[in-house]
Amino acid sequence: MELKDILCKVDHTLLTQTATWDDIKAICDDGVKYGTASVCIPASYVKQASDYLGDKLAVCTVIGFPNGYSTTAVKCMEAEDAIKNGAKEIDMVINIGWLKDKRYDDLLNEISSIKKSCGDKILKVIIETCLLTDEEKIKMCEIVSKSGADFIKTSTGFSTSGATKEDVALFAKHVEPHVAIKAAGGIASLQDAEDFINLGATRLGTSRIVKIVKNEEATGY
Repeated sequence: MELKDILCKVDHTLLTQTATWDDIKAICDDGVKYGTASVCIPASYVKQASDYLGDKLAVCTVIGFPNGYSTTAVKCMEAEDAIKNGAKEIDMVINIGWLKDKRYDDLLNEISSIKKSCGDKILKVIIETCLLTDEEKIKMCEIVSKSGADFIKTSTGFSTSGATKEDVALFAKHVEPHVAIKAAGGIASLQDAEDFINLGATRLGTSRIVKIVKNEEATGY
C-alpha cells in the first residue's frame, strides 16, 4: 500500500491535556503537508485552527470526551458549538453505563440527537471497545447503524487499551454498509495502519503515523 493511501485516512490527533497552540499549529501544518484526512484536536482550539487552516484541511474535535457520561443536552451543545467554530467532523463518546444497563433506546436517541445537531457534518461514535464484551460491541454496531451516524470508532485512546484488529474485523462483520469504521488508539506503525485498513477501517485516529513518516524522512530511512 502506498504511503499516501495510508496518510489520507489518518485523523492526525493531538488530545493531550497539555497541548498548546504551538503544538496544535504544528500538527495542522503536518496534516496539510502530509495530506491527512483531518486534524483531531480539543474543542477549545477548533476556532483558532479552523481560522488558521481555512479550506486546507478539515478540523475534527471530540465531545463527551473521554468518559461519555455528559448529558445528551450537553453533548448536543458541544457539537453545535464546535461546528459553529468551524469543525467539520465530530467524534462523540457513548454513555457506556447506559450500554451496560441495556438502555439501548436511550443510546440510540442520544446518537441520533447528536447527529441532528451535526447536520451535514460527519459524526463518529466512539464505543470504547476495551471496556465492552463482544455482545455489547455487536449491539453498538446495530445501534450506530440505526442512528444516522457516519462512523463507528473503537477507542478514545484514554482508557485501558486502543484499537485491536479483532474489533475492527468484528465491526466490519456487523455494521450496515453505510457505516464506516475508524480505528483509534495504539496504532504504532505503518504496518499496523495498513492492517487496519485491510480489515475495513477507512479512518485511523493516531498521533504516531505522521511522526513515523517525518522521522523516516529526517533519517533517510
